[in-house]
Amino acid sequence: MTLYAAYATSLDPRHMAELAPHSPVAGTGWLIGWRLTFAGGDIDEPVATVVEDEIEQVFCAIYDMHPHDEESLDTWEGIALGAWSKIRVRVHTLDGEQLAWLYVADAYEGGQPTATQLAKLAEAAEAGGAPDDYVTSLRLRPCRSND
Repeated sequence: MTLYAAYATSLDPRHMAELAPHSPVAGTGWLIGWRLTFAGGDIDEPVATVVEDEIEQVFCAIYDMHPHDEESLDTWEGIALGAWSKIRVRVHTLDGEQLAWLYVADAYEGGQPTATQLAKLAEAAEAGGAPDDYVTSLRLRPCRSND
């Protein structure tokens, strides 16, 4: 099995239990040198993704990913459609660095999330065990109305 670093709404263990039922949580950590942002500003609802940023960090949950679940996630994320890429990153944990993969959007950074999107991200982060200050920072991000 390989390790998968889940961020954004995939931090919610209930969500991941539906998408990857054979893949247990293996811990949590931080993507140091990465920033949570939104891509696809030219579409109705931009998608959460990460980009490199030397002064930021993103909380993530680590899953011991079963190959069958990885295939299902690839389909759900739209890998075959070219909307996302899989990359390998270092996740900083209390036990040291671990190498994991994650999805990044193949779209330009831009666009502002809706209030609903940010609420979902904050709820997922909270459910995934993110520290309170991280959850609060998600709730306080600039957003646009839900119209």
